[in-house]
Amino acid sequence: MTLSAWIIFASFWAVFVTTPGPNAVNCINVAMTYGFKTSLVCVAGIFTQASLFLGLSAAGLTALMATSETTVLIVKWFGAAFLVFLGLRGWIMATRPIKSHPPSKNSLYLRAVAIATINPKSIAGYFAAFTQFVQPDRPVSQQMWVIAPTALMLTTLSYSGYCAVGAFLGRAALGAILHLWVRRGLALCFVIYGVLLGTLA
Repeated sequence: MTLSAWIIFASFWAVFVTTPGPNAVNCINVAMTYGFKTSLVCVAGIFTQASLFLGLSAAGLTALMATSETTVLIVKWFGAAFLVFLGLRGWIMATRPIKSHPPSKNSLYLRAVAIATINPKSIAGYFAAFTQFVQPDRPVSQQMWVIAPTALMLTTLSYSGYCAVGAFLGRAALGAILHLWVRRGLALCFVIYGVLLGTLA
């Protein structure tokens, strides 16, 4: 990959991972509720999903999935239902006091992996990256030594930033009323993402 191609790819990926979506909302919500350090488990989950999708994309499975309408439809509806569920649950839980001990790191991690995996933005982004930036006349394995570290570094920085935003909101929203509506606003974002995922082509 040439330097100019790398700059274009890095710019694309930076926009891709900093555009707010379900991953960002989850990072903000966990950081706001349980603190920055705990929320980094979500970043680890997103990193795992990103590594998996990079591998699948390199193997051509993402492209194969994009050609199967049935598979895409199943993923789309499952993802929509899961996001709406998280939103409704978050709306209800917003009225309850925050537990002094956060959920287990395993549950936070698995939830972050699930949210990242069912996110249609992820599938579209990785598919776009590999159809637009991978040069077909050169071995994919060689190009992955540039693409993978760039993508994973930018992904980690972006979602760590969202965790920092969430931790700041947690300290800023000291009033019970404000805290309730911030938590409900984040829950509503999950519902909106789920509805959009289920209804848009």
